[in-house]
Parts: sequence; C-alpha cells; structure tokens
Amino acid sequence: MTNIDKKSKFKQEVLAYVLLIVGSALFAVGDVMFVNPYLMAPGGTYGLSNVFNTLWPWKISLYAICMDVPLLLIGTWILGPKFGFKTILSTALIFLFTFILESVWGYNPVIFDGKIVDAPIEGISMVQIPHNGGWFVPDYFLNTVVAGLIYGVAIGMIFRSGATSGGSDIISMILHKYTKISLGTLVMIVDGIITLSTLVAFGDIRLPIYSIIIIFIEGKVIDLVVDGMKSYKTMFIVTDELEAVRNYILNDLKRGGTCITGTGLYQGNERKMIYVTLDRADMVKLKSSLHLIDPKAFVNIMDSSEILGTGFKALPKD
Repeated sequence: MTNIDKKSKFKQEVLAYVLLIVGSALFAVGDVMFVNPYLMAPGGTYGLSNVFNTLWPWKISLYAICMDVPLLLIGTWILGPKFGFKTILSTALIFLFTFILESVWGYNPVIFDGKIVDAPIEGISMVQIPHNGGWFVPDYFLNTVVAGLIYGVAIGMIFRSGATSGGSDIISMILHKYTKISLGTLVMIVDGIITLSTLVAFGDIRLPIYSIIIIFIEGKVIDLVVDGMKSYKTMFIVTDELEAVRNYILNDLKRGGTCITGTGLYQGNERKMIYVTLDRADMVKLKSSLHLIDPKAFVNIMDSSEILGTGFKALPKD
C-alpha cells in the first residue's frame, strides 16, 4: 500500500469516527429533548426505554444499556461475531451522551406552545413532563417532524461510519435465523410492538401514530444521508431502432450502457436490449426521445439506490 493510500484510508477512518461520535450525540438529542417529553416510542431499545422511563422513573440510558448489553452478548452467541467494534462503540457513546443530556437537561421539551407550568390549565389539552412535575401545551406535529429529521440524520451518520444500530434489531436477526421471515418484516414487527406499547401504557391513540410518522421520516432521511441526494434510474430498453437509441445515449447524453442479446418468449426471435443507468434528468430526456425514435419500444425503468463504478461513485477500496 502506497503512502497516498495509507493517508486516504486514515482520513476515511477519522471521518468515520467523527460521523459515529456526532451521530451518537444527535441521537441522544432527538430522544431526550424531542421524543421522550412527548411520551413517544419510535422503535428500538431507546423507544422502549422511554416508556419504562415514564412508567417507572429511572434514566432512559440505564434502561437502554440494560437491554443493549445482553442483546449484544446473546446476538454474538447465537449469530456469531457480527457486531464489530464500531457498533459496540456506538452503543457506548449513545448511552454516554443520553446519560449526560438527561442529567443536565432533564426531560423538558424544546418545542411546545406556551410555558411550562406546575399544574394543568383548565380547558387546555396539556402533557405532563415525565418526572419534572411540569405541564406544557404540546405541538405534536412540529415536534414529530423535527424528531424524525434528527433521528434520521443521526442514524444515517452512524450507518455511514460503518456501525449498525444493534439494539432491538438483534432480536429481529435472531428471529430471522429461526423463522426465515424476511429481516425487514421482522424489524417492522418488533418496532411496531414497541411503538404500540405507548398506546397500552398511556391510552392515547395519537402516540403510536406520531411514533410511526417519526419512523417514516427517519427512514427517508437515513436514505438521503447514506445514499446522498442523487437519484439514479436503471432502464431496460427493447427496441427495433437499436442504433438510433444507442447513438442518442452515446452522443447526446454522453453516457455508456450495455447491449444484451435475448430471445423473445412469444415468437422466439432474437432481440437486442439496452441496459443503461442514468440520473433522473437524463432518464427523462431519454424517455421523451424514445417516443420520437421508436414509439413501440418496450421500456422498464427501476430505481437504483446505489451505483458504483466508472462514471458514478468509486468502488470502495476495502
């Protein structure tokens, strides 16, 4: 490995740990200052800890670490050593930042209408701040949007650092091993049960609904942080005007592609198909031009979450 490669790898590792630290701190901010004061639980061990924290006052971080450590140990025993150093470090950092924040800040909301008061105001719907004895007029929607954005950026940064979320995801991974149900489905089931626990604990239908909205916003933001704003489309084009389409892609769009030979199922004739990946703007141009070049062309367009290689994002060195 050359000195340039060593420096580049060192910079990447430094950036990864910066992302891990900042992401863990942001997660703590989102949970303590936005999610917990509104009695919401958007999945994960910290979501369940928020419910426990309100029902039986104890620090969120302590509840969470009491669940995270056994889950990591059980997960390693059943699934093998899948959880690297960064995941363990992330678990420790989130615990540390959450513990510090709830010790210094408490469980006061950042977003609310009016002032925090000692007693509820007659005729106004208010929420009691857990363990601080105060009451405030909630702004559920704005708080939910901001919480989802913060969670999404935080977890996206943790993912980009090379760590995983761990926590309740380990339960899903263990269930996946024995049930063969898809991991994505199991994650939704586990997080859904945690989210619904707010309804059982507090009897307010709004809480699981807003928690689900947080999860939805969080997922979209994670995709943006991990994959970036660039959106790519993969097109499969079957056309009788192969050369004309080929020339348009090469000369007008300045892009490459691949020509694949196949056999039609209906008549058994040999056909040529163009495989090409473009950004959204070039995809729209090509689709419009195909209407003029060959109105009878068959086109299949698919979303591509990540494209690696020449002309796109560089392949990872490791």
